[in-house]
Amino acid sequence: MSRFARKPAPAASRDAVRAALAEVRAVYADLDRRPVERACTRLTECCQFKRTGLTPSVTRGEALLAAQALRATGRKQPPPSVNGACPMLDALTGKCLIYADRPFGCRTHFCPAAGGPYARRDVLDLIRRLEAVDAALGEHDGPKPFLAALDAVS
Repeated sequence: MSRFARKPAPAASRDAVRAALAEVRAVYADLDRRPVERACTRLTECCQFKRTGLTPSVTRGEALLAAQALRATGRKQPPPSVNGACPMLDALTGKCLIYADRPFGCRTHFCPAAGGPYARRDVLDLIRRLEAVDAALGEHDGPKPFLAALDAVS
């Protein structure tokens, strides 16, 4: 079975997974409505994990959504990473394969070009909601680096 092929979450029912995905999307929508000035022009600097030394950590709920979004592109796994970039960054197009469902860490930009990171106090309520999603899914180990989290749900 490929690394990102669908496997059911062992501790969560399909209904729990559907509810988790809906709540993660709701958290992302609530973040989008926050009045924080951003200047992301999709330069993909923050997607260069090896260069920046930074990789977003994601919750299980976010990993499930990212894996589902990847499958919606017709892929079972991301293309090979180029030069240590995020595996969701398509080397041919320079675009994120899962942009609409990209993780919270990608949305709150640790990228200086986009304005730097959000202040934790401004998004702590949303972080707590993502943690609650994981608790509902039976996950209590906290966020994991992006690739490790994807591996854990596949």
